[in-house]
Amino acid sequence: MTVLDSRPEVPGESDHDASVEALLAASGAATIGDVGQGRGPAWLDAWLTDRATDVVAWRRHIHAHPELARREYGTTELITKLLTSAGLRPKVLPGGTGVVCDVGTGSRCVALRADLDALPLTEATGLPFASTVDGVAHACGHDVHTTVLLGAGLALATADELPGRVRLVFQPAEEVMPGGALDAIDAGVLDGVERIFGLHCDPRLPAGKIGTRVGALTSAADLVELTLTSPGGHTSRPHLTADLVHGLGTVITSLPAVLSRRVDPRSGTVLVWGAVHAGEAANAVPQEGILRGTLRTADRDTWRILEPLVESSVKALLAPTGVGYELNYRRGVPPVVSDEESTTLLRAGVEAALGPDALAPTEQSSGGEDFGWYLEHVPGAFARLGVWSGEGQMRDLHQPTFEADERALLTGIRVMVHTALAALAS
Repeated sequence: MTVLDSRPEVPGESDHDASVEALLAASGAATIGDVGQGRGPAWLDAWLTDRATDVVAWRRHIHAHPELARREYGTTELITKLLTSAGLRPKVLPGGTGVVCDVGTGSRCVALRADLDALPLTEATGLPFASTVDGVAHACGHDVHTTVLLGAGLALATADELPGRVRLVFQPAEEVMPGGALDAIDAGVLDGVERIFGLHCDPRLPAGKIGTRVGALTSAADLVELTLTSPGGHTSRPHLTADLVHGLGTVITSLPAVLSRRVDPRSGTVLVWGAVHAGEAANAVPQEGILRGTLRTADRDTWRILEPLVESSVKALLAPTGVGYELNYRRGVPPVVSDEESTTLLRAGVEAALGPDALAPTEQSSGGEDFGWYLEHVPGAFARLGVWSGEGQMRDLHQPTFEADERALLTGIRVMVHTALAALAS
């Protein structure tokens, strides 16, 4: 990876290119337009009108300078500079990346969270502000999440008075297991927090739409790695050794079937193998084999019992074969489960920001998201932010060609601000 040694200046109106103003003019965003004109409060309307072009510039700067997990130094510095310039007191998290900052005063506190890190892949969008870092790209929309939270925090800072505190959590390392949320929690970002809210880009929803759901929105995602061992031998005499490939086949086909009968089928639990390797010669029983896969579930209680269940099942399946094994079970992240009350507050925020027509249902995903760790400690809700332009092919997350409609930036800011206000007023 190319590491950026110099720290960029805070981007602002001076470094906009003509395309920023053209995009905003075309979408109506420069005058709020189709992202909620007249839905107030007045200080939010005024901030968005005044700073819309800056918002786009911040996002494009972050997009062009992506950083991998726990290396988000430039992004962290940009955030701290902008928050400090607004009279706020941001604190960098102990690992050197990530920021926490309170806006407002009072004993009540709700949190808003965004993730900072990019993915280790090469961008292929051809955008004028595409990644300038070899092999690193914001193909999951974290640049959008960061910009939305930054805008929400700076807008909230202009309010004459807030009904409590809004804690901004800019979290590093979402893309690595078990996730930077654990580091943020250990640093105390949830101390005194009543509820937490977040959002994630969804290329299946058009810009201006927000997807919400009560219950599981994402799944727990664990890694199962199995190393099998055998004395090896000749395939003409399998009875004199332990048939390692047969053992691999037994686990590959039988473990998913066993799990499907040992856990509640309503939990959405699924084991899928992604890699298997053993041997080279057709007439030799190999001495070692590797099997790797992911085990996912949408149910918290099921997630907690999966590791011992996999261990006991593998032991039982391999016992008759004589094949040895070593199980490396790595727990990933818990499912993101939005509680009903928090989701009601989130939906109230969406309606206040954009109107009831902006609300959209969203399906439960088998993907993982470390926002689930926060919900193990405090109630909260997670939303899907529509980023599809409505034209052309939808580009999925984690694809080199993923693009986000920049009108979603102002949509997201409005939703986050109104959600925080709704939660504090509840």
